[in-house]
Amino acid sequence: MSKSSFKPVVALVGRANVGKSTLFNRITRSRAALVADFSGLTRDRHYGEGRVGKHPFIAVDTGGFEPVAKDGILREMARQTHQAIAEADVVIFLVDARAGVNAHDHEIAQLLRKSGQRVFLAVNKAEGMRHTAPLAEFHELGLGEPRAISASHGDGVVELIEEALSFMDEYPDDDTQEVAVEQWDDTEPVEGGDVEAAAAQDDLTDEQAPQVQHRIKLAIVGRPNVGKSTLINALLGEERVIAFDMPGTTRDAIEIEFERGGKAYTLIDTAGLRRRGKVFETIEKFSVIKTLQAIEACNVVLLLVDAQSEISDQDAHIAGFILETGRALVVAINKWDGLDADKREWIRREFDRKLRFLSFARVHTISALKGQGLKAVMKSVDDAHAAAYRKLSTPRLTRTLHAAVEQQPPPRKGIFRPKMRYAHQGGQNPPLIVVHGSGLDAVPESYRRYLESRFRTAFQLEGTPLRIEFKSSHNPYVQGKS
Repeated sequence: MSKSSFKPVVALVGRANVGKSTLFNRITRSRAALVADFSGLTRDRHYGEGRVGKHPFIAVDTGGFEPVAKDGILREMARQTHQAIAEADVVIFLVDARAGVNAHDHEIAQLLRKSGQRVFLAVNKAEGMRHTAPLAEFHELGLGEPRAISASHGDGVVELIEEALSFMDEYPDDDTQEVAVEQWDDTEPVEGGDVEAAAAQDDLTDEQAPQVQHRIKLAIVGRPNVGKSTLINALLGEERVIAFDMPGTTRDAIEIEFERGGKAYTLIDTAGLRRRGKVFETIEKFSVIKTLQAIEACNVVLLLVDAQSEISDQDAHIAGFILETGRALVVAINKWDGLDADKREWIRREFDRKLRFLSFARVHTISALKGQGLKAVMKSVDDAHAAAYRKLSTPRLTRTLHAAVEQQPPPRKGIFRPKMRYAHQGGQNPPLIVVHGSGLDAVPESYRRYLESRFRTAFQLEGTPLRIEFKSSHNPYVQGKS
């Protein structure tokens, strides 16, 4: 497995009020975190994406940890932290430099030593104390060299994360086992040339361009008990899931290879949670982290929704992450066969209300148990994958752009109207269209959505997010004014 197909998980653990959330917000740059809103839990784990140094990663913020909590809210928080430790590739154990070592720190340290995880001891709130004697007492926790940081000021944070992720240097830069997807030229046409000259760099139409065939990685994601395992078994034609663990990673990502209709697929199963010893045997099977990792590693996501329950915030959180990562998407509403007409109409309205931002994706109603609707779902998976990797020729993009502008010009800003000259493809999965012109900083979001709709229709880009980037040409006279 290559670096590009694996994002390590960094779990932040420690007792209450040691600064875990402050560190989480710093390393994720205060991005909105996904929340695991499991029913019955009054404290949640928070998830966010970060990049410190050269490695991207998934960060997990946990509640105050009391390993020996017997009941109530503290016990539930401890269960959540146990799960975060089990799923993590690296654990950062935060302690408080001002408060010193206490009994809870020793209990957590003992648990972490038994877990067999990579653990880094971070002594927080150590402003001005990085090289002083008070840090020495933390050696007694038996977790190696204490690293002094200040989460609120940022002191030592970059160095800590870079060291924690240094194991990633052992991973190859390229996954030689994968069939390479064709890389498109990202060269921009010469400024000042006419549209025909700009288009001359790309004479092939979409239909003439060769399509690269490779195994489609399909992640099936959704909340617990929506029927993921049943769907996997139905697709495999087996009464049980036969899986193998891909080597080269510390997480037990389960990938299942199969063929259907003469096409090769790899299913990425998110139903199970790895267990390291008996201490984790009672932990919930559903894992948000495994879902996020599966989305990152796949080409197409199949989001499974339960027709017999409401569309939850968790469904919306997962859908939002899919959109953010730019993955191609197909939605399947499972257990449809057990609904009457009124309930079917209700779930349609719920979907449109809570997941309306997935309008680019095809939605199917299925019964995984009875195998109904699966052929149409897999056809949409193929189409979404093809759309995500489609070659968009510069001539057709530019003609589509000009036709859209002619029908509905962008609104003026003051006395000037943005001028759009040409467009070319800047990337794939998701497709990126770069529009060149002048005054494009003034183009409103509503007009961007209008262009997206026109490009989708022209190039049959159903099933994949689409990015549009505006680039304005430089005005040589602006700098010369005095």
